[in-house]
Amino acid sequence: MPFQPRELFPDRSARDLFGAEIRRHREKADMSLRRLSEVLNYSKSHLARIEGAESLPYDDLPAKLDACFGTDGLFARLYALAKNEPFPGKYRRVVEIESRAVVIEQYISGSASGLLQTPEYAESLMRGVHPHAPHAEIEAMVKARVDRQALLDRPKPPRCWFILDEAVLRRPVGGSEAMRDQLASLIRRGTESHVTIQVLPFAVGEHPEMLGGALTLYTVPEGPQVAYEEGSRSGTIIEDRGGVAVRRENYDLLRAMALSPRDSEAMIRAVMKDWTHADQPGPEHCRVAQEQLQQW
Repeated sequence: MPFQPRELFPDRSARDLFGAEIRRHREKADMSLRRLSEVLNYSKSHLARIEGAESLPYDDLPAKLDACFGTDGLFARLYALAKNEPFPGKYRRVVEIESRAVVIEQYISGSASGLLQTPEYAESLMRGVHPHAPHAEIEAMVKARVDRQALLDRPKPPRCWFILDEAVLRRPVGGSEAMRDQLASLIRRGTESHVTIQVLPFAVGEHPEMLGGALTLYTVPEGPQVAYEEGSRSGTIIEDRGGVAVRRENYDLLRAMALSPRDSEAMIRAVMKDWTHADQPGPEHCRVAQEQLQQW
């Protein structure tokens, strides 16, 4: 199947405008992405993400583009605007809804919620998801993710309810120390009056969201509830009343199947000990881990 470039909306986003201008000048010069990457001495995969408004440049690329196309500072000026949009367009509306929500309810199966990730955990996760991204791009993505967490510390924060699959606690991300710090952070957040954290243990077996990655319900002031489903490479906002009602019921079932907040904290603390022992594996560690798995 031939490559289909992502549709851009330069009238809605400075990031899209930056990418659209790269595409316009490249096609006007009859250059492929590969040829442009060779001329600029720049990664073709990263250049493709920038042209598709999925990423921003974090070095001298705007100046290189201006020199290549003779555009007299156009790309430097566009970048000054685009860098103020830390999230790609496909996520921007979700982030806007999230910033207005008075209640956020989330189930996540593969990793800690972005609203709960430590910087070290987030960096390791981003490096795993984007193995070919430049270091500066990873840093920018981590900063954007951590900056989102400020809404939890506002004077009037949203009421937040997080249901984490047990896999979140046990899948190593960033090594033992990063996992211990991440789990300790979950425990600290769980003590805040506006945050509730529950763990959905493996022992519950099948459940309504087994085939999904993450489900979030947003309650916004004077508006209908909004659902958001996210997979590894895409996300969908659900606003129709029937679709939201189905996700609402699924979430309520997950909440009923999950451990209580108190038992969830106990499980997180037990798994933290596993990550401590993981630095010094031995027969005793294996025995303790097996006993804890049987308990939960």
